[in-house]
Amino acid sequence: MKWDEVTLVILAAFGCVTPLLAQISEVLSRLPQIIRAWRQVRHELSAGTDPGSPDHSTRGTDPSALAVDPSVGDRTIGELRAGRDES
Repeated sequence: MKWDEVTLVILAAFGCVTPLLAQISEVLSRLPQIIRAWRQVRHELSAGTDPGSPDHSTRGTDPSALAVDPSVGDRTIGELRAGRDES
């Protein structure tokens, strides 16, 4: 085996390991979000309310409640809507 072949094998090995480590890093950085989402799903399932029961809320989530706007500070959604209706 020549040194050229050894060098190419080492470069190929590092070329395979580098993307693998990058992918592992991405998965590990998102793991807390995945765990929180899974816990929320389990919590919703364990609540066990029947979709046809009067206890079950049929309204959807307000899309504006999901948006994050740092300029709004500590104002509630109701205060924001009132301000929007006034303008």
